[in-house]
Amino acid sequence: MSLTVEETKARNHELIGEVLQAYPEKMAKKRAKHLNVFEEGNSDCGVKSNIKSIPGVMTIRGCAYAGSKGVVWGPIKDMVHISHGPVGCGQYSWGTRRNYYNGITGVDSFGTMQFTSDFQEKDIVFGGDKKLEKVMDEIQTLFPLNNGISVQSECPIGLIGDDIEAVSKKKSKEFDGHTIVPVRCEGFRGVSQSLGHHIANDAIREWVFDKADGKHATFQSTPYDVAIIGDYNIGGDAWSSRILIEEMGLRVIAQWSGDGSLAEMENTPKAKLNLLHCYRSMNYISRHMEEKYGIPWVEYNFFGPSKVEASLREIASHFDDKIKEGAERVIAKYKSLTAAVIAKYRPRLEGKTVMLVVGGLRPRHVIGAYEDLGMVVIGTGYEFGHGDDYQRTTHDVKDATLIYDDVTGFEFEKFVEKMRPDLVGAGVKEKYVFQKMGVPFRQMHSWDYSGPYHGYDGFAIFARDMDMAINSPVWGLIKAPWKS
Repeated sequence: MSLTVEETKARNHELIGEVLQAYPEKMAKKRAKHLNVFEEGNSDCGVKSNIKSIPGVMTIRGCAYAGSKGVVWGPIKDMVHISHGPVGCGQYSWGTRRNYYNGITGVDSFGTMQFTSDFQEKDIVFGGDKKLEKVMDEIQTLFPLNNGISVQSECPIGLIGDDIEAVSKKKSKEFDGHTIVPVRCEGFRGVSQSLGHHIANDAIREWVFDKADGKHATFQSTPYDVAIIGDYNIGGDAWSSRILIEEMGLRVIAQWSGDGSLAEMENTPKAKLNLLHCYRSMNYISRHMEEKYGIPWVEYNFFGPSKVEASLREIASHFDDKIKEGAERVIAKYKSLTAAVIAKYRPRLEGKTVMLVVGGLRPRHVIGAYEDLGMVVIGTGYEFGHGDDYQRTTHDVKDATLIYDDVTGFEFEKFVEKMRPDLVGAGVKEKYVFQKMGVPFRQMHSWDYSGPYHGYDGFAIFARDMDMAINSPVWGLIKAPWKS
């Protein structure tokens, strides 16, 4: 028998209390601030966020280096990104997020290649500046078609005081003004990868925008120029989004980081409107462009037809009737496609429940796509969200939804065990835990090697994947503990 909203709230509060009882008193008091049950009318989900994780718990956060190198800078395809420090971080970042790109790897594109200065003990003692210079010389010799270099500093760099800015300036002059960007994204900075996003945005402002004036003097602007910012083209997401934006009559002059180039970044201040997909990672540079260049920005959500439709109209509202008519034309064009997808998959997914814990924008952005399929998100939370992320989440979650910030491994397993969702969507670290428990799972950081999920084409793939996860016959061979 299904519970009423009030009964669900009471049960979820009781569940939070039960989980907290397992902790020492001091830790329970701290973690209680990060767990809540959403009440309609609450403006911020009622949880604390962007606070340092408690030592000893299994957090699923990353570090500032991961936020800069793995998210913002790494997908810029025509630049070489040096992981400056010991080999471990560069090796770990080899597991890329499937940021698809056009180009020839190793010739004019380097998105799936990893470069490290491979610090040894003597570099820690004597400094790595000379080694960094040598690495840059080798890059220019081996990969002469690179359009720029970034230096992604690892923890030891900040601890020993290497002057990566001085090295970057020196080598840039030697290489005839070649763009070299030092990024102070040492992993120990901040409380999570979120600060790495901010640091990376600041580096774009100072080392790309501020030095690009007049660099592309032949650029011809139009009234319909836009930039896609914060779409990382996971599985081709940005491409499926770009199709719709261009079909409505706009011209995409820049798209980054996914399939992005240095020239596109440099051209972005010429846009008439910035289209921001991942608010958490790129709102900083969008706000800067609004303040310095007067470029407005708008958030959009291309997960699921309901959100795509609303976003197309919101984008069009910033332009004239030609673009507004174009948006309606695009919406009408894909009506039959989305209707067919929903007709096929909704009967198989209606009423199925989902629990999410992901980074970036996904804990709120994907809710509408699930709802288009008749599914219900009963719990959601961010790995590294801030207060403004949770404020935005209030527009998408339903009354009595369980909210958890920086959820620990223990907490999330207990929540899933007690709430018994039909599907869990989280990261690769959680994937095998829940599959071994017999719970259907989708890896929602990089789409479990599928995608795209953005746009109308992406929705068809999203629906297929959710159906495949939940209704696979494999679950007849392994059962969740509560079904045994």
